[in-house]
Amino acid sequence: MLKLFWTAPLTAKLGILAILGYAFVAIFAPLLTPYAETAIVGGSYELWSDEYPLGTDNIGRDMLTRLIYGARNTIGIAFLTVALAFVVGGVVGMLAAILGGWYDMVIGRFVDILMAIPSLVFALLLLTVFGTSIPSLVIIIALLDSTRIFRIARSAAMNVVVMEFVEAARLRGEGMAWVIRKEVLPNIMAPLLAEFGLRFCFVFLFIAALSFLGLGIQPPLADWGSMVRETATLINYNDITPLLPAAAIAGLTVAVNFVVDWMLHLSSGLRSDST
Repeated sequence: MLKLFWTAPLTAKLGILAILGYAFVAIFAPLLTPYAETAIVGGSYELWSDEYPLGTDNIGRDMLTRLIYGARNTIGIAFLTVALAFVVGGVVGMLAAILGGWYDMVIGRFVDILMAIPSLVFALLLLTVFGTSIPSLVIIIALLDSTRIFRIARSAAMNVVVMEFVEAARLRGEGMAWVIRKEVLPNIMAPLLAEFGLRFCFVFLFIAALSFLGLGIQPPLADWGSMVRETATLINYNDITPLLPAAAIAGLTVAVNFVVDWMLHLSSGLRSDST
């Protein structure tokens, strides 16, 4: 892994380091913050000072603390959502490629129907019906996003299931789970990993957008999308505080895209002389 890192282009190195930095902040948030996540420590919209390095929000909570905890909540929930979406969409997609026939046709048409509905509109409808709790948020977005992953997994697996080694495994009497785990999945892992990075960006931005609209991660939990909404009025007073969570969202998105571009380059088999 270290050898692969040193041979990576500069953009990919910067992206990896940035992602590790975000992960460190998210994991060790309680140790890095001066106050508790939901503690009201001052007046509303306190100015930047030694006591409050980034000021306070509309009800007097420390913005630096909220920004750090926002990394844990926003990134953690987005990662959990994408992981669940890949489990559902990946497994169903590989089964569709292996089984084919009526199963592939029925699942494919059902996925087409879901993909025909705009994701944001569908998510807003479902969250209004089922509530905006974190389990509901994760499950709804994961199921909606699994349709895209189904397409990628099915398309990649279709090129593998016709290979001789898969037929040989079937003739040996290997079960479906063994064929998927040992033969199909390892051979489509590269495009799936690249897609994981892309889907993480989309889900991460999607959750931030829902939180900005008031239907994502709910108070008193810190979230970068809701932090932008709560402090947006400060823009009228030339205060850049609302730009901080927006910059955190943009920074992670750019970093992940740098790494995904590198992974796509590696999976394509092309050589690059620049580092």
